[in-house]
Amino acid sequence: MILNSIVKEFYSPIYLFSVFCFQFSFMPIFSHLCIMSPKFPLITILGPTAVGKTTFAAHLALALDAEIISADSRQVFKRMDIGTGKDLADYNVDGKIIPSHLIDIAEPGTEYNVFQFQRDFQAARDSIILKGKTPILCGGTGLYLESVLLGYNLIEVPADEFLRQQLSNLSDEELVIKIASYRSLHNTTDILDRERLIRAIEIECFKDQNRNQKVSDDYSHTPVIGLRFDRKIVRERITSRLTQRLNEGMIEEVEILLDSGLTKDQLMFYGLEYKYVTLYLSGELTYTEMFRLLNTAIHQFAKRQMTWFRRMEKKGIKITWLEGEDGLTLNLKKAMNYLNSHLY
Repeated sequence: MILNSIVKEFYSPIYLFSVFCFQFSFMPIFSHLCIMSPKFPLITILGPTAVGKTTFAAHLALALDAEIISADSRQVFKRMDIGTGKDLADYNVDGKIIPSHLIDIAEPGTEYNVFQFQRDFQAARDSIILKGKTPILCGGTGLYLESVLLGYNLIEVPADEFLRQQLSNLSDEELVIKIASYRSLHNTTDILDRERLIRAIEIECFKDQNRNQKVSDDYSHTPVIGLRFDRKIVRERITSRLTQRLNEGMIEEVEILLDSGLTKDQLMFYGLEYKYVTLYLSGELTYTEMFRLLNTAIHQFAKRQMTWFRRMEKKGIKITWLEGEDGLTLNLKKAMNYLNSHLY
């Protein structure tokens, strides 16, 4: 219903033609007209926790016949649904399931990092583009978003056992001289630990031998839309959502993960919700203490997210901010108008 009202007011010729094609693409006479390249190589939706990014992105995706790529460092893990806030029901808009990517792709207990995300993002984006659809990157993990939008040149450096054997015969002083021949020693932690020092040299050697490796694509000039609320409202939404998630079984989810063989330390690594619920289940916190400390920690996390986004803006990423208080319908209209103007 929301989208119907938006479409009626959004009279962009390009958009209306895409709607026309979508409705009549089953007719052979129109099929060759409807195989169109996506209007945007990427659209990004970002914002702090508890502002409704997924709901907004899903509605926008339905309007644009787009697919969503999650930019959340924890939603990649299977069976970690409530604590990571997957909100899978939000991908159902007016009875249509919006395709999503990079959710439930890794096992709990394993590591998933920004390099893997960048690789998986590119594969997901390429598959969406091949379908003639628009990819929407949606999430709140600043490092993941920034790695895409600024085209971080992250490379996977394999272990070089032969080189490691050679380096093991050198003294610490000789290793420091060697790493200094590649780069300035801004990160002193690399030279305080011998194992890290050897790995740092291994990485620099690999980079030196692979200078022609392709740099990641730069999406810094693609549309980036941010959602935000007044800080007081964000705090209220965080507290309300935490209560809801606890009522929906977040504690039971953590119990199941512990019963599956994950250790306490492993679970606490996966973020605030898993940390504090694990401490409650182990008897180190009462329920009241757990709720209070977790609630405060999520509030602080939301502030850090906004700090990260402001830093992204200082690095040249233009974020068009929408105020959550304006409501979903109005913000979708604003987003469509912004995207339409971005075409020209």
